[in-house]
Amino acid sequence: MYTLYGTARSGSAAIEMALKACGVEYRICTASSWQKESHLEELRQINPLVQIPTLILADGSELTESAAILIYLGMEYPASGLLSQDAAVRAQQLRGLVYIAANCYASVGIIDYPERWLPDGTEDHNTQLAQGTVQKLYQQWDSFSDVFFGSKAWQPAHPGGLEMLAAVVTRWSQAREHLRLSRPGFCLSLTEAEKHPAIRDVIENHWSPERP
Repeated sequence: MYTLYGTARSGSAAIEMALKACGVEYRICTASSWQKESHLEELRQINPLVQIPTLILADGSELTESAAILIYLGMEYPASGLLSQDAAVRAQQLRGLVYIAANCYASVGIIDYPERWLPDGTEDHNTQLAQGTVQKLYQQWDSFSDVFFGSKAWQPAHPGGLEMLAAVVTRWSQAREHLRLSRPGFCLSLTEAEKHPAIRDVIENHWSPERP
């Protein structure tokens, strides 16, 4: 049994997709730094950085960082399809997962919380930082599309960990809206990947209009 700490519309959605693809039992503990009524203190004891997703493994150890969790699950459950069995293709999938985590995921953190990066900055400084990072984020997604879309590593008809993480992170900071104009083929492939049951069910749950 796995325990996943996360919340709606966060990076934990990608891990939930992966757990479904693996066909394993798991439970979800709602927790985030912006939800004071969640399992926040419980998460803090496990992960002092209060990061989500945090996954508690069957042996009780904890695993953080979305890309690391997806890679772990792909290695632990090779039949899940999270990672390719072809070494060359898998290498590019790992490259893509780390790219999203190091570039796109990181940029969203600056956009959402610019004051963490400019603690002594004025409101105008923080706004400028956030706006500039949004444009950088869009460039990063364009570059991702140019490298991975159409390659053997990108398989929207049989989505794995790379497609799952991209499906979630492109929903932040209006990146999907940007991609509809800048990289329409890549954007359509994300929609195709989201038809997979493991992805579709999580998307419908996390991004349901009924959710607050």
